Amino acid sequence: MTYYDLLPYVFKKFSLLRILRTGIPSAMHYVSRTPLPKSEKPAIFTMNIMPPMMTVWYHLAQKNLGDKVDIVMFDSSGTLNPKDFPKARVQKFINLYAATKSDEFLYHIANKRKLGWICDDDMFILSGKCMDRIEKEFADPNTASLSFRPRPWWHFDIDGAEFEPSSSYSTVINREIYCDKEHLSLSPCDGNTHVSHIGKPLTRFDTFDKANETLLKNGYRCAIVPEADRKELVTGFSGTSSAVMLLWHFRTAKQMMDYLEGPEDKSWRGNTLFTVLSGLRAISAMQQMHETITGKPYILRSMPTPEQLENLKNKKKPLIRDAHSFDHVDEVAERLRAAL
Repeated sequence: MTYYDLLPYVFKKFSLLRILRTGIPSAMHYVSRTPLPKSEKPAIFTMNIMPPMMTVWYHLAQKNLGDKVDIVMFDSSGTLNPKDFPKARVQKFINLYAATKSDEFLYHIANKRKLGWICDDDMFILSGKCMDRIEKEFADPNTASLSFRPRPWWHFDIDGAEFEPSSSYSTVINREIYCDKEHLSLSPCDGNTHVSHIGKPLTRFDTFDKANETLLKNGYRCAIVPEADRKELVTGFSGTSSAVMLLWHFRTAKQMMDYLEGPEDKSWRGNTLFTVLSGLRAISAMQQMHETITGKPYILRSMPTPEQLENLKNKKKPLIRDAHSFDHVDEVAERLRAAL
């Protein structure tokens, strides 16, 4: 099995094996679907399969948002300890598609709230000013969503007007519009024919993209935080899921290093190996931050040492495409350490 063929296999393997931990709690959730109590506070939702990442996310959410939001976490690895997240609702949940889990949150858990905030667990809240921005943007009753991190590589062209895609990385959704009036779904689908910025034609709507298009066509406002303000409010890694799955799959750091060092040099011109190594470096940084926050290490049996990852990065850096850079991980990690 080639290095790129392995990834779909490990994703399926993870989902099947983790049902042993998450299946019964998921079934019990569907039986009751107990909503959060009614409140004017937004509810913020994230989902996780790598505990040290959740430690950092929760720490920064608590520090910067405090009691101004209610937090809901879906634990799809079945390994989170709810005692580590005392002010959050932690729900073990089968590792279904992100859109399915997010819609479950919006339609059933947050159904007594006006605002539901979808936020990836590798997208971190840096400032309480996020709440000021939310209050400002949703003062307009026609605002259906507010994105803190839009997609940069394409745009909507609707009746001759251009709109940035909101994405689902960190987006607040007006449930009264999205759920109650428009009955939408975050599900991806085919049929995206909007304008690409990277030369490659579009074919797919990713999570929330099709709903985003529908909202815009129906005359709603999908607000985007201006680029100049985003870095102050949020920061995040990208593409960590492949690295996470390989960490669950391999039993030793040697197996992980063999996976990375085995392919020939020309393979590093593609996306897969660059994304995996970047993801491993991001998770390694969050392991260290987890220990800073909790005073305890979080051992991942197949994680190479930081020195091994650094040496491999330096070795492979000349082989990657100009469009790729390992610097982003270092920049985000530095910002997160400073924000702890």
